[in-house]
Amino acid sequence: MKLLEISRPSRPQTDYPEHTLLTPGPTPIHPRAMKALTRPMLGHMDEEVFKLNRAIQADLREMYGTAPGAFTALLAGTGSLGMEAGFANLVEQGDEVLICANGSFGRRMAEMAARYGANVRLVTAPLGEAINPGDVADQLGNAQMVAVVHGETSTGVLNPVPEIAEIVRRSGALLTVDAVTTAGMEPFEMQAWGVDYVYTGAQKCLSAPPGLAPVAISERAFARFAARRQPTPLWYCDFEGLRGYWLEQTYHHTVPVNLHFAFAEALRAALEEGLPERAARVRMMGAAITTALTPLGFSPYVRREQDRLPTVLALRLPEGLDDAAVRKELRKREISITGGLGPTAGLIWRLGLMGEAARPAPYRILMSALEDILNAPGLVKRFEAALER
Repeated sequence: MKLLEISRPSRPQTDYPEHTLLTPGPTPIHPRAMKALTRPMLGHMDEEVFKLNRAIQADLREMYGTAPGAFTALLAGTGSLGMEAGFANLVEQGDEVLICANGSFGRRMAEMAARYGANVRLVTAPLGEAINPGDVADQLGNAQMVAVVHGETSTGVLNPVPEIAEIVRRSGALLTVDAVTTAGMEPFEMQAWGVDYVYTGAQKCLSAPPGLAPVAISERAFARFAARRQPTPLWYCDFEGLRGYWLEQTYHHTVPVNLHFAFAEALRAALEEGLPERAARVRMMGAAITTALTPLGFSPYVRREQDRLPTVLALRLPEGLDDAAVRKELRKREISITGGLGPTAGLIWRLGLMGEAARPAPYRILMSALEDILNAPGLVKRFEAALER
């Protein structure tokens, strides 16, 4: 009993500094999600958790624009698990898979599909340019699946998914879409477009904590899964096991319960605001930031306006700007922004305009810091004036 009575020394309370997070993910956690994250723990087989899961599924159907009653769920991992789960369940050795690759995440799709035995062919476009639907039509051939990244985070490019989907639908191939930087901030029409498998990451447009990949799966995809010659090699995200837990409440694995509660609040907040309203907010913010920074020599990296991803503003840096030094100084001031990835390193900044980051307040902080660091008087006033237009 004495052991139970021994008190442990309390740890000193940590005061965390306020941080302005403007990266392409993760994003600042929504206040409602933050509050839900700290609720008392429940078991993953608790009826209250199953009730919560049903509400999440209904809200995901709305967010993704699915067919009524379509299967939706949360995978216990980030968006990359959502990507891998699609290939693990829907691809078998020797399948023909056509991947649209115009950036790092399209290339990641290709690598994953190949690891699951697919014969991968690529439709490519230069960095900073969108995939041409005509090229998809020309190379479609006998592909059993086509996969495309809706918003290519690495370059700030928006790929024309509706046009690509129309081509794929006529062929009978399955269509997988990475909606990591679009779903929840832009309207997405899974049923109308003919998408069979779509995923995102909780930490992106919805401003929930990282660690969940919301997915939606069509009946056509489930039919392909049911016709597999061999069991899914990825046990953790086997579609059958997922359906068992989410539809029949049978045990499969322990889900991160409090992440579910936090995600539910963030998703509900997004739907209450309205996806068209969120899309308008993103575009207003992107236009104001670009207007404010253009006189300093910043310019859009993506040449064609219709190809620009609203949620990741890719700006070419002014000649002579020391990318690493400026971002290092910003980080000293508790501000995080992201530079280029791979070939675009040192060439661009990628400013996150997803969820709670796509608001004037955090960008006022960035503009104020840049006005000082770059010795650019008038930057804040220019930003404020652009917001009023």
